[in-house]
Amino acid sequence: MPEDLQHWQPAKTPDNRTIEGRYIRLEKLDPARHGDELWLAFQGPDSDPALWDYLPYGPFSVREAFDAWLQNNAASRDPHFYTVIDLKNGQAQGTISLMCIVPDHGRIEIGHVTFGAPMQRSPKSTEAVYLLAKEVFALGNRRLEWKCNNDNTRSKRTAVRLGYTYEGVFRQHMIVKGKNRDTTWYSIISTEWPSIATSYEKWLALDNQPESGQIKSLEECRAVTV
Repeated sequence: MPEDLQHWQPAKTPDNRTIEGRYIRLEKLDPARHGDELWLAFQGPDSDPALWDYLPYGPFSVREAFDAWLQNNAASRDPHFYTVIDLKNGQAQGTISLMCIVPDHGRIEIGHVTFGAPMQRSPKSTEAVYLLAKEVFALGNRRLEWKCNNDNTRSKRTAVRLGYTYEGVFRQHMIVKGKNRDTTWYSIISTEWPSIATSYEKWLALDNQPESGQIKSLEECRAVTV
């Protein structure tokens, strides 16, 4: 039976509140406070050389250009940028945004995911996405999107792991850094979110994340939940 939306109200828009998790917190991007640590995370000697491969900007060879990029992101309302702070050491280790914000239809996207090497393949990266997804649906959205370059195998694998549903490929969607980009679309909708959220919570639980590494994968936690 179709959902009755005659009395549905538009979603709220993201604000500047800090969102606290178990491993990380999300703060509104502030170049003055976060810039030095983000420069080190993204362009330092231990940074991920593949970080910028599928992003429409970067890498940055000089700090001045990097700072201008951060300033533009901080001033933007859509995308709405957050800095990811490691709760153990207080360091800024990544950025992430809410974008393509369409409150009237309850549609929004998580994008511009830029995680430094210390965040990758750790509970911190998964929790950053979980906290934003939780915020998205708390704001009243009906649909959360994830889009990526169809050549970006890492991002496509991540989307499926995170519980998104594959929806198809928009061919010749963009030109990025002088190359064609076919864009792969994924989504989570509001009716799916409660069970997906439960699987995140199980995976992020301390008893599933000993120092030696995860006991159950996120996919295994989701299979038990569904």
